[in-house]
Formats: sequence, structure tokens, C-alpha cells
Amino acid sequence: MCRNALLALAAVGVAFADVAAGQPAADIDSRRELFVDSFLVESLEGDVTRQLHHPIPREIVHEYTAPWEGPTSAYMTILRDGDLVRLYLRGSGHEGGGEVTCMAESTDGIHFTRPELGLFEFGGSTANSIVWLGEGTHNFTPFVDTNPDCQPEERYKAIAGRPPLALASPDGIHWRKLAEDPVITEGAFDSQNLAFYDTERGYYVCFLRDFADGVRTIRTCTSPDFVHWTEPEWLDYGDAPLEHLYTNAAVPYFRAPHIYLAFPNRYVPERTKIPEHGERGVCDGVLMSSRDGVHWERWEEAFLRPGPDPLNWTDRNQHIAYGILPLSETELSIYWTENYRHDTARLRRGTLRTDGFVSLHGGAEGGTALTRPLIVGGSRLEVNYATSAVGSIRFEVLGSEEGAPLAISEELFGDEITRVVEWVEGAELSLPEEGPIRLRIHLRDADLYSLRFLE
Repeated sequence: MCRNALLALAAVGVAFADVAAGQPAADIDSRRELFVDSFLVESLEGDVTRQLHHPIPREIVHEYTAPWEGPTSAYMTILRDGDLVRLYLRGSGHEGGGEVTCMAESTDGIHFTRPELGLFEFGGSTANSIVWLGEGTHNFTPFVDTNPDCQPEERYKAIAGRPPLALASPDGIHWRKLAEDPVITEGAFDSQNLAFYDTERGYYVCFLRDFADGVRTIRTCTSPDFVHWTEPEWLDYGDAPLEHLYTNAAVPYFRAPHIYLAFPNRYVPERTKIPEHGERGVCDGVLMSSRDGVHWERWEEAFLRPGPDPLNWTDRNQHIAYGILPLSETELSIYWTENYRHDTARLRRGTLRTDGFVSLHGGAEGGTALTRPLIVGGSRLEVNYATSAVGSIRFEVLGSEEGAPLAISEELFGDEITRVVEWVEGAELSLPEEGPIRLRIHLRDADLYSLRFLE
């Protein structure tokens, strides 16, 4: 079954997990596939599971200490534009109250400075980093538009406000409205709503906050031009329990843009860890993924825990910023807020292995994973994997009929982001002219993070 047919099934309400259970062939062509969802795997045997991995906390990259920022600064966006990394956030909780949209800049994604933009007056001076003031500052969320038809004067776009306005900028600093009235009106919008251009599907996508039966949740809509939007549709989380999802931080994963990843802030209002704080609720970050933007698989296990700092056990912490940065070939950087409502409010960076959100994990006893039938775009299998000194991964390529493997790989051990698998005795993989293949993957004390077939 080709990708378009799978999307068509999803459009009529068939979740991708259900499609996989029925075992039609999946046309993955030469796309990189991750294990963030159950789409690829038919069965697991022995000591093999899909394992969620967690970001490693690194340095504090920005403290909300500027007079126009403050302890309730929030709704961060982190993006790259050429050699420059930009951080946008809502500045709030400062002396004098009110909200502003401000920014900071970096060349390495770690050390940020505030540019003096001279655009808006604050405290009697324009020597500040404020890029937008007034309507929409509560949750101004920008992105760099990758639409090939985008005009230079609209290279940056943003969703901002409750309900949201559509804004544009040539440089990410000087902004204007694309329409005088809000462009989406159905929703609560009282959190970080975001948008981006989907290069795979050729339209703009928005994910917005709403309430369903009193529970914070997410809806989505699309647009051909960023001004005219479809009616928002509720996200479907399958069998995942009903939970408050405060933000969403949804992005197409840049190394596999047919897969959406999202990092909602999970809010637990009925729990209070620090009674003297005065505000109820604790939060963590979770991971979910989708192949159509509507049907999502959500991990119940936390992706980002509050950790040992007691000030992260007060309300509305662990808000993961909108944006993933690859600061090196081997690791990704994500960012989240800490110490919300406290004088030490700040943004922390964390790192994760490239493609390393979820792996096929083989324990010490070892076991096997069997993929669903796959239609592939080449005979060269490229993988991202890691083993222990005694661990290993081995692949068998199976035809559509029962019988001997078409090829057996070398035994892999090591730790490589990119490795092209070699076959036993140097033989090349000869794919059948018709019909799909399957992979039988043997893992022992090892992790497989992604794979793809190349010509």
C-alpha cells in the first residue's frame, strides 16, 4: 500500500496503529523510519521492547532577568535561521505587569544575548529586545516559512493571540498583520498555539489549545495561504488516558518530515507538591507522534520529569519549547522552562541522541523484532544503532513467502549514527522484483533508533 493510500485511510478515521495491525504492506520508499510509533513493527519476541529515551539536562541558556521578562515568562520558540539561533518568548511577571514578546539570539544555541532593537518603549527606553507589543503578545509563536512560494517580505510568520492573528516579517524582527481580524476563531487558544509549513503535504498546519469536557487538549487545522483555515479538528489519542495537555510543541521531525513529533506539557491540577507555593498543579513533558496530524500515539511514561529541583515541582514547569535544534550530527537539543513563578525562572537546554526518542531495545537476553511487510526504495540498508561491548544487532531480509532469508547481515556492534549494513560474505541484497519484504531484527544489549533503504 502506498503512502497516499495510508493517508487516505487515516483521513476516514483509521488510525495508523490499526492499519499496521492489519498487515498491509507499507511503502516506506527511501524515507527514514523511527520507532516512535507502532507503525513499523509487527511483533516482538524475547527480551526486545520499544524503549522511550529521555533528554539529558545540560546548561541553563537563558535566565528571565531582563526588566521586560520576569518569572512568568513562557511559551518559548527556538529556531534556526542560517547561522543564527533565535529564542522568542513571552515576557511577563516583571515589575509593572503586562506582557511583551521579546527575543534573544545565539550563534551556538547555548550562549544567548538580548539585542537592543529600539522598536518599542519599555520603562522609558527603547533599549530592549521587544519585537511585538500589544495584541497577540500573550502567546506569539513564530516560524521560518519553508513554503517555496513564500514572498521574501513574509519569510517569517507567526500565530499570535486569543484568538490568533496571522503575522509576517521579512527578518523576524519587524512584524505586521497579514489580516486585521483573527484568522482562526474556534478554540480556547489560552496557551501556546503554533503553526508551520508542511513541506511533505504542501500546506500550513496549526495546532491549537482547546478544552474537551473541561480537559485541556489540542485541535488542528490546515491552510493553503496562512490566512484561510479549515475548521479545527480534535486530535485522536487512541487508547491513551484523558489528561490535561497544556502546550503541544508539535513539529515535523526534520530527518523524517513525514512524521510529526509533539512534546505536550502534561498538567496534573489535582496534585500539589509544595503547598506553600499557593498555585495548584504539577507538570511534566510527554512525547507523542503522528503520521497524519490527527491520529496520535502518546507515551504514558514521562519524556521529561521535573527532577530533584523542588521549584520544578510547582505549577507550569517543564514546558518544552517549540523547536528542535541539531547542534551537531550526533545529538539534538531541546529546551524547557524551569522555576516558573520564581525569581530563578529560566530556560534549560537538554540533549538527545539524533533520532534517539525511542529505540528498538534488546536486553541482555536478546530477542527479535519482525517488521510489517515493507515496499522499499533501494537495497542499501542504513541504520542508526548502538550496542554494548558484548551486544549485537543482526538483520535478516525475508520475502513475502515463508522460506530462507533473502539476505543475512553482518553482526553489528558499536555506536554509529550512520552505518550502511553489509551482508554476509559481502553479498549484495537482491530484492524481489515483485512483492514486499520484511526485516527480522535480532538485538542483544543493543538499540536500533532508525533505518532507511537507499538505492
